[in-house]
Formats: sequence, structure tokens, C-alpha cells
Amino acid sequence: MPYEVPELPYDYAALEPHIDEATMRVHHDKHHQAYVDKANGALEGTELADRPIADVIANLSDVPDDKRGPVRNNGGGHLNHTLFWESMSPDGGGEPDGALADAIGSAFGSFSEFQDKLKETGVGQFGSGWAWLVHDGAGLAVVGTPNQDNPITDGKTPLLGVDVWEHAYYLKYQNKRPDYIDAWWNTVSWAKVAERFEAAGG
Repeated sequence: MPYEVPELPYDYAALEPHIDEATMRVHHDKHHQAYVDKANGALEGTELADRPIADVIANLSDVPDDKRGPVRNNGGGHLNHTLFWESMSPDGGGEPDGALADAIGSAFGSFSEFQDKLKETGVGQFGSGWAWLVHDGAGLAVVGTPNQDNPITDGKTPLLGVDVWEHAYYLKYQNKRPDYIDAWWNTVSWAKVAERFEAAGG
């Protein structure tokens, strides 16, 4: 079954003023669609075509050599963006509570220190990429990945990721990546992040 771009769980304008409607339309309908089309093209006719995208990206060594690059880039783009849309909500922002809040405090010292670390990682990512909160099997950590790489390839479970490709913010924020990340915090669905944390054994 070919991959498909998931419907947004909210309206294109629902994250205004933090993420603008024009960016959401281009980002979701054009960029994500292109990743899906190219991933489907790369996997067509292979036994991997029917595997969940997270399974494929977690096991890139199973992908034939001649297809691994396109699958890593485009399959990764599909997985990353699917996680990204789900991680945001019109009712987002604030801080997590419960076990997730305790784990963040334990790993980083405080929620604000965690925010600083994720922002620093995102701002410092040279070129295109992502900054992630992950569960690495022992606890929480912040990592950056270039391009459309996903921490799942390295055995880590992504809980939250911020897209720092220019297409994610340039229409509204131009070259002000730090301002975009500051605004993006207002959209984070901590309920979804907590759900992933619990599923990862947090």
C-alpha cells in the first residue's frame, strides 16, 4: 500500500499566529507530498513497500544500496513530518505534567533548561535538519539530525521534533530561526509527547 500524506489534525490556519497558514499549506501539501511521492517511487516493487515507514527508517540497512539514499531522505521526510503535524495543536503550549515533566526535570534540570537545549540544538543545526527530544533507552536526551534523518535509525525513540528546514519558517520568520523556535513552543501538544513517552517505556 503506497504511503499517503496524512490529513492535518487541525485547520491550516489553526496554529496562527505562531505558524502561519501559508506556510502550513505549502509545507503540508507540497513538501510533504513530494517526500511521499519520492519514497513511494523508490520502494515500488520491493518487499519493503508495504512496511510501515517507521520500520523502514529504523532498518535502513535492509534497504537495497541503490535505493537507500532516496529512502533515507524521502521516507525520512515522510516520517518526520507525520510526527511533526501530530506534535502540534491549536491548544498546545505551556508545559508538560506528570511523568514526562518529572523525566524532563531529571534529565535537564528544569523545563526551561530543556527548552534552552532544544532551541540551541535547532539554532545550531547547520543547514537543514531537526532538533529532537528522544528516549534513548536510558532516559531523555536532545539530539540534532541533518536533512531528513530520524533518531529512530540510531535506535532512539523520537518524542518531539522541531523542523528547522527553512521551508518550515521562512515565509513568516525569514532568517530568524530562533524567533520561529520561540513561537513554535506555543503549538506543542504535550499530551501527544506524553503518549509517545509512555509508549517508549518512560
